[in-house]
Amino acid sequence: MSTDYKIVHVESKPQRREFMNVIWRIYKDDPNWIPPIIMNQEELVGFRPHPFYENAKCRAFTVEKQGLVVGRIVAIINHGHNKRYHEKRGFFGFFDCIDDSEAANLLFTEACRYLKSEGMTDVRGPCNPSLNYEIGTLVEGFDTSPTFMMTYNWPYYEKLIKNFGFEKVQDMYAYEGSFEMLKTIDPKLQFVIDEVKRRFNVKLRPASRRNFKADVSLFLNIYNQALQSTWGFVPLSEAECQSLGASLKMLVDPAITSIIEVDGKPVGISMGLLDYNPLIKKINGKLFPFGFLTLLFGRKKLKKIRLISTNVIPEYQRWGLGLVALDRMVPDCLARGINQAEFSWVLESNQLSRGSLERAGTKRTKTYRLYDRSLADIV
Repeated sequence: MSTDYKIVHVESKPQRREFMNVIWRIYKDDPNWIPPIIMNQEELVGFRPHPFYENAKCRAFTVEKQGLVVGRIVAIINHGHNKRYHEKRGFFGFFDCIDDSEAANLLFTEACRYLKSEGMTDVRGPCNPSLNYEIGTLVEGFDTSPTFMMTYNWPYYEKLIKNFGFEKVQDMYAYEGSFEMLKTIDPKLQFVIDEVKRRFNVKLRPASRRNFKADVSLFLNIYNQALQSTWGFVPLSEAECQSLGASLKMLVDPAITSIIEVDGKPVGISMGLLDYNPLIKKINGKLFPFGFLTLLFGRKKLKKIRLISTNVIPEYQRWGLGLVALDRMVPDCLARGINQAEFSWVLESNQLSRGSLERAGTKRTKTYRLYDRSLADIV
């Protein structure tokens, strides 16, 4: 290792501050970058308590070049993943670095050494910190800012990752469309919507603010059932779901949620969120003292949403109930002046969802990538 570089195991408060602050230097000249909500990211990297780490652990590192921090990474051991898939796989996340292969290689080496010392045999990433949160390296679609809770990075990141021996394992896509498209929807999709309504005793309702905690538990139950056969999926814990619910409660707009009931039984849920990123950029990621108020009072002006998930329990998944859930939202969204939507993320292996979105006329605008690597040669 060149004497110009130094790897730091992040432990002290000043080191944690440097870990958090380095990204403002790395992205200072990129107009499309959106800062993270600082408090939330401090939880997800393990600097504050978070329920994910009740069954996982991590170690954070930074790299210095001539005394200045120029990169960061977190090595993550997700016990839930390894128990579910009978693997010894570590993960990396929160990787950010200047365009410097030596600095990046030092970060990857130190993270991989830690994972190998803990008995891991392979590594996957980036996961921030798991597939239930923000994941992937952006490899296509650098011309616009990301939507709320989606990742973003410089185009050179893939080069740094592949230079260390990582190879692609899975892509995720983001699709964009307008609600005006529904006026000319593919007749086959409209037939599905009409047939589902005719065939099943379907009732749809938005999420309830008054009974929000109960609806969060309902979401957890359906989410964990619906995705059980999805590539790489690890169920959310009750504590994780309640934590997510608490952090999003004031940001959720019931108009862009749908709970699906068949014969009185909840079988699906669709959830969207306003794209808060323009406001997060305005407050520079700081919720306090006044940033949270900016989000609350500024959201009426937001005209774009991100459809995060449409989940239906397995026995109803191929009947088109997800389309019916989205159909319920349309009048409410148009009444609010919302016309643009991003559907993200969608696994490249999820042919059913991709096919439905593409037939509906949406455009694939961004591609995010996950990478794998063996730890066998790490010393």
